[in-house]
Amino acid sequence: MNKEMQELTAWAIKTAKAAGANDSKVSIGSQRNVEISYRQRKPETIKEATTKQLYIQIFANGRYSQQTTSDLRKDALKDFIGNAITATKLLAEDPYRTLPDPKYYEGRKKMDLGTVDPQHAKFSPEERHNLVKAIESAALEKGGDKVISVTAEENDGHSESVTMTSNGFEGYEEDTFYVAGAEMTVQDEGDRRPNGYHYVVTLNKKDLPSAEEIGAECARRTMNLLGAKKIKTETLPIIIRNQGVGRIFGGFLQAMFGRSIQQKQSFLAEKKGTQVGSKHFTLIDDPFVKRGLGSRLFDGDGFATKKRTMIDKGVLKDFYVDWYYSRKLEWEPTTGGPSNLIVPPGKRSVKEIMKDLDRGIFITGFIGGNSNPTTGDASIGIIGQLFEGGKPVQAISEMNISDNHLKFWNKLVEVANDPYPYSSMRFPSMVFEDIVVSGL
Repeated sequence: MNKEMQELTAWAIKTAKAAGANDSKVSIGSQRNVEISYRQRKPETIKEATTKQLYIQIFANGRYSQQTTSDLRKDALKDFIGNAITATKLLAEDPYRTLPDPKYYEGRKKMDLGTVDPQHAKFSPEERHNLVKAIESAALEKGGDKVISVTAEENDGHSESVTMTSNGFEGYEEDTFYVAGAEMTVQDEGDRRPNGYHYVVTLNKKDLPSAEEIGAECARRTMNLLGAKKIKTETLPIIIRNQGVGRIFGGFLQAMFGRSIQQKQSFLAEKKGTQVGSKHFTLIDDPFVKRGLGSRLFDGDGFATKKRTMIDKGVLKDFYVDWYYSRKLEWEPTTGGPSNLIVPPGKRSVKEIMKDLDRGIFITGFIGGNSNPTTGDASIGIIGQLFEGGKPVQAISEMNISDNHLKFWNKLVEVANDPYPYSSMRFPSMVFEDIVVSGL
């Protein structure tokens, strides 16, 4: 643990108490980011930034507020905290705003989640530039004479934070991250200029694919957009590519939060213990995945994290209920939000599944769209490939799928064997039957 940050956090807690706060929660975080991008084989962006902030939650006379400052000098902080407490006491009372019962802090695992790459400090400027240049070169090579432009980039950083509460919580988090990818625009028929991209995110540099793989995948995805057009409205099986499943699942996830339930904005509010999807729909929340982007030992309330099965073979088992909304709902709290979301993979590849389906649409991306958390109704634009005989035959775009989440997830008939590793949503590609795809 960073001793300097630890001491300053403890000092801020004591200062808040002396200034009239009944309770407080203080976090001090530091982050260093480096960003490099290339376009037309020349550097377009070179940035480096280091930030440090103090974030305080104040509980005073039944009132609550949260404040942030980047001036961490003790004299300035003393004035900042005192003024913040004075302002907090002028707010309306909120009897549900308190620090959590300390019993929920107990039981925290002691384990290394692998969130820090020990080699990050040795990642040199030359290596960063070479990575980006190699991504751009691979994309340009695979795109050929259709390419109008390619922007390749990488972003990496290191962060750490110390959090304490006046009722006994103390936690430290540290991580590194790497983002690498490219965006490409190509010339299509007439004045159409399809734009595609591919980015990956990891906590450890060893987990990044090669620069050549990243650039080539960006080009492949962009070239697959050439000649895209609508087809007639049809009821078809669809396969949603692993990387895109999270986009459509987000509308379902929104209804799983305690806030949505308390605000009468959740179509799942009365569904716990009932079937909300097919038997192929199992969702596990696992905060202990090594090098997982959502891995953590405690959540935003300081609760010790646990592995949870949120949906088991289509049956809704649990909600995301933080301390505040648990008090409003008079429910037992669970955790305020997801860590690593995992859908157990199946046994077959997308190619094998596609061959068996014969005709359908492989959805590779989404455009726009909306989802109503109160009713479950959702509509979203799609792009992808029509396949026949198990093989892609036509790029499609400007089409739409509309359904209700409670119906849609019951149409899930298979999951593939390709969980996406570069996200906290580690979902495989998913197959749905009898989906109305709206077009001409």
